[in-house]
Amino acid sequence: MLTFGLFGTGHWAAEVHAAALAGHPGARLGGVWGRDPAKAAALAERYGVPAFSDPDALIGAVDAVAVALPPDVQADLAVRAATAGRHLLLDKPLALSLPDADRVVEAAGRSGVASVVFFTNRFRPAIASFLASAAATGGWHGARGVTYASIFQPGNPYGGSAWRRAHGALWDVGPHALSLVLPVLGPVTRVAAMAGPRQSVHLTLAHGDAATSTLSLALDAPPASTTVELLFHGEEGIDVLPRREGTPVDALRLAVGQLCTEVDTGTRDQQCDVRFGRDVVAVLAAAQTAREQGRTVTLPAGTSVTG
Repeated sequence: MLTFGLFGTGHWAAEVHAAALAGHPGARLGGVWGRDPAKAAALAERYGVPAFSDPDALIGAVDAVAVALPPDVQADLAVRAATAGRHLLLDKPLALSLPDADRVVEAAGRSGVASVVFFTNRFRPAIASFLASAAATGGWHGARGVTYASIFQPGNPYGGSAWRRAHGALWDVGPHALSLVLPVLGPVTRVAAMAGPRQSVHLTLAHGDAATSTLSLALDAPPASTTVELLFHGEEGIDVLPRREGTPVDALRLAVGQLCTEVDTGTRDQQCDVRFGRDVVAVLAAAQTAREQGRTVTLPAGTSVTG
């Protein structure tokens, strides 16, 4: 039984992370820490666990950490937890800069802890099977994806997120899109990006010399235009991503199970670990530079984990 400390008190922490951990047969929730002590106390009471006032005290009391905090806060906590030998269940994006992502990877590698970055759709069984089949088929010339969300509508639990407002669709839904494309088309070597209406962003990615992909991303799309679409095209024709099924809690329970298995067996799966999370951050950082400077950015060698 793996004991987790939960870091975060917002909607995602309370309704997804805490719920998934509380209902998992191989895990238990051991405590909560948050930047707002009152919210941490309320969430801890809801799940019958202690609230911690010191994050390092919670790290010291558990086997693993589950982080549901803004990416810049997450990166520092992940380094502290990994350095203390605690396994990592993290959210996307891993960090908001490549140096911070590299620090997490270095700390996890040095301590040998297991890690899973929760790219939600990678833990939906139908989508995972689709991606495995598409990767095995090969021969793809490219992909075309659209991820349009509309989080700034009244009542949306993520509309007040300061980091999402500051960093936009590229850093929020961009990781989801990349987590689906990279396992099939391989590492990104060049990135171009352009801003669009309603603060959308549109990427063109080169995957070596064999394939290209285009991704359109938005957080403030008109409500009638929200969608998640992805198709691959190539020698075998066209293959379309299946519809999302199940809840985020269902998906996170599978991610928790994967982490527990890695800890129990001593194995380390690269599909959604911090190294893959780091490579996603590398693409996002390159895309941000491409958009800001109006040029194509070549990614440095070493960005090669594809999931």
